[in-house]
Amino acid sequence: MAVHTQFPVEHRCGHSITHDLSDRPADRRAGFARWLAGKDCSDCWKAARDADTGSKEEWLAAKRAQEQQAAAEWAEKFDMPPLEGPERALDWGERSRHRLMTAAHTALVVEDTWDEADWTELEEKARVVTSAGWWLDQRDAEGSDLLELLDAATEADRGTENPFR
Repeated sequence: MAVHTQFPVEHRCGHSITHDLSDRPADRRAGFARWLAGKDCSDCWKAARDADTGSKEEWLAAKRAQEQQAAAEWAEKFDMPPLEGPERALDWGERSRHRLMTAAHTALVVEDTWDEADWTELEEKARVVTSAGWWLDQRDAEGSDLLELLDAATEADRGTENPFR
């Protein structure tokens, strides 16, 4: 007797569809049919995805705008210089710098034993690193690692007053 290849599935969305599972190994068909029962049918899944696409993109754009505003206000408040680099990397670099500096302040000053003098020294080191690309490269770093990362920054990562560089 052959193992069934056609499985009637009552999907979570309420639609009943008979699925041809002949392309799956025989010992995995029943389990896959049970898994399908916990999901919306293809048509409902596509409709939900298409309806959510606009809202997710709008949400992401609003979130990035909010983060960009916070980064700009922070940079102005703490006298951080503008970043240098390709136009498309500048905003992302500023958000990355803001996130990393905030994480570093939390890790080193709030949760650790750093005082204002130590933090001021770190801020000065951060001010001279004006390469947006450098900050992007460090975007996943831990705040507690920032001092070591800033010490490792090269001359190419630091700004210069030479306009012909």
